[in-house]
Amino acid sequence: MFKLRYILYTGLLSLGLVVAFNLSLIPNFFSKTNDEQKFLELLDKEFAKSIEDNPIYASYMGDLRFNTLWPDYSIEKINKDHEHTLKVIRELEMMSIDDFSDENKLNYRLFLDGYKNSAEKHQYQIHLLPFSHRGGIQLQHETAETLPLRNFQQYMDWISRLEKLDDVIDQYIALANQGIENQVMPPKVLMSRVLNQIKLQNVDSYINSPFYDAFEFLPDEISNQEQEQIRDQAQITITNVVIPSYVKLLNFFENSYYPNCRDTIGISDIKNGSQYYELIARQFTTTELTPDEIHNIGLNEVSRIKNEMFKIMDQVQWNGSFDEFLDFLRTDSQFYFETGEELFTEYLATSKRIDPLLVKLFKDLPSMPYGLKPIPMESAPDTTTAYYQRPAADGSRAGYYYVNLYMPEVRPKYEIEALSLHEAMPGHHLQIAYTMELDLPNFRKYGGYTAFVEGWGLYAESLGEDLGMYKDPYSKFGQLTYEMWRAVRLVVDTGMHYKGWSRQQSIEYFLDNAAKTKQDVINEIDRYINWPGQALAYKIGELKIKELRAISENKLGDEFDIKEFHHEVLRHGGIPLYVLEENINSWINQQIN
Repeated sequence: MFKLRYILYTGLLSLGLVVAFNLSLIPNFFSKTNDEQKFLELLDKEFAKSIEDNPIYASYMGDLRFNTLWPDYSIEKINKDHEHTLKVIRELEMMSIDDFSDENKLNYRLFLDGYKNSAEKHQYQIHLLPFSHRGGIQLQHETAETLPLRNFQQYMDWISRLEKLDDVIDQYIALANQGIENQVMPPKVLMSRVLNQIKLQNVDSYINSPFYDAFEFLPDEISNQEQEQIRDQAQITITNVVIPSYVKLLNFFENSYYPNCRDTIGISDIKNGSQYYELIARQFTTTELTPDEIHNIGLNEVSRIKNEMFKIMDQVQWNGSFDEFLDFLRTDSQFYFETGEELFTEYLATSKRIDPLLVKLFKDLPSMPYGLKPIPMESAPDTTTAYYQRPAADGSRAGYYYVNLYMPEVRPKYEIEALSLHEAMPGHHLQIAYTMELDLPNFRKYGGYTAFVEGWGLYAESLGEDLGMYKDPYSKFGQLTYEMWRAVRLVVDTGMHYKGWSRQQSIEYFLDNAAKTKQDVINEIDRYINWPGQALAYKIGELKIKELRAISENKLGDEFDIKEFHHEVLRHGGIPLYVLEENINSWINQQIN
């Protein structure tokens, strides 16, 4: 899973923006039509706005112009942005694109669709659900991991941000109060996790605050005098602003918000929730599939993958039932490390074993490296097995593959190969870092579509076969477990949010069909409750990429080149599945002709 906490899927290299914007002021330079030039200028202007509106993300991507600011989470700003979105849509629809270049016709199509999607979602008031157990205001100390903190000024900028934290918490509380008034409330089962996370911020001294961790070990490049100044100011700010702000948040959350949360779990239980789910199912998958159709695809995939699992059980000469085999995989000590350190070492070794094999399948690889980090322990109990964090646009930070070391006794060895292929190479890091190096408009370079990005990640797991991985049958079963995991998602996500399934029913269905441990399954189910529809994108995207590969192999025969196929899939960046299909069909015709 490609994970970005608290921020939008956009980014900026500020110098690149300035250059692009200045060039766009010279219409005849590219011999563009007036409308095409207006469109390019609008792209620059809207991207600049997205960065200014998201200063945390700007810092994350290496643009430090807003390094002391937070985003504006106020209801007024949200409504103002919606009006702005409608204005941009009207402006775009007045343009004539007949004379646009083919590339800009695609850019226009994607850009307009993105703004229409945003506008269509606004009516459902999901912005009145500000809290998530998978990130947010109660875990803002983790933001320090994504920020450039290399010199005295950057640390002081972070402290200056923290001095404004109380204002951000007030905005969260205002959104939540509006949610109570409008009866747009989250499930209580998730908010109990948020409540526990807020309690972790309620400490009696700065020294026990998670926010102080960023200041304990400062870079050697910072002088001793400056280090002392940084720590002194951090202690004052955490004591006088951060801790009291979280006391206020805890009082509100515990006494006013949590008691009003709903006991149900499906998004269909909010006003017009079923229509909202139908909308986001289309948006996340970039298809016209209905929730019922997606549910049935999931059931069929579960059946198919289970048959593949039976073959592995025969291979290892298992004589018991499927349920007994899953229990064996969940409980036998041979499949687990005793310590987080051992688990981390194996993740690292597996990733570096994969890297040199990639030249077999890819003609181009990203120049930016990646590293591995443990998921912070404050959030590890409530999050999934791993996630990926993209590099900084200015090259100041590599990509990172974050792995969960909490309770290593529930993190099986047989999942490590598939997970590493998905999150690092040739999965998320290859695709995302490569896209960042393409000559694309910023909204495409630093954006993407979940169905493509996560579909590619799941497809990358299947490339283990091509790379000579999965030699151990249990590791192959692990890959099938991960594929099953994504198939089960189609069933339980649509089940909970559209068909009235209970949380326990979804947990039991998951446990009955996949070898993932109960801890992982519960966290996964709660993730789907928290983020309706997102989990649909993985399997739908993977199935489309596999379908297009099979069509290419069939039509091109001996002329099919896997490196060229992958190049064609990746060279346009993250795109909707319907555009990917158009591109691959065009590529096939070019090869034939």
